[in-house]
Amino acid sequence: MSGLGNALVIIAVIALVVVRQFSAERVSGDHRWWAPPAVLLFLALRKPELVDPDHRTASAVILGAELLVGLATGAGWARTTRVWRAEDGSVWSKGTKATVLVWIAGLGLRAALYGIAVALDVHQGSPAPMAALAVTLLVRTGLLARRAAAIPAPSRGPAAGVALRPEWKDPV
Repeated sequence: MSGLGNALVIIAVIALVVVRQFSAERVSGDHRWWAPPAVLLFLALRKPELVDPDHRTASAVILGAELLVGLATGAGWARTTRVWRAEDGSVWSKGTKATVLVWIAGLGLRAALYGIAVALDVHQGSPAPMAALAVTLLVRTGLLARRAAAIPAPSRGPAAGVALRPEWKDPV
């Protein structure tokens, strides 16, 4: 896939994820939650331009920082997402105002890393942001799956028809 193709994939995935994040979405109990981020990571890692051959050390350091930003963004995104169990027992999630701040901070840090790369004359192709996005999605989805599994199932006793209130507080 060309650099333009990779950029289009990154933009499409980000657009889809952001739109879905800010509307209530059912958290799947499917154990294959890791598959879409794994495909993105595979696409990124198979590209030789993941590391600039003329500046290997600086490029590897910037890539590592990019992956750490992805890790932190994914963790912050999962932490600021509201998760609750509906009356029917299904688990739902929705981004909060704090989630927007996490996205803005992540984008700002990525822009700073890109600026550092430009200043050091390190070429960064599309595989680096694609790998970071994969890490972000992997961490976010994994932590949400873990949070969803920790929410107690509705009781089957006399109060089974009582509506469950989500126990959460919007961080912002």
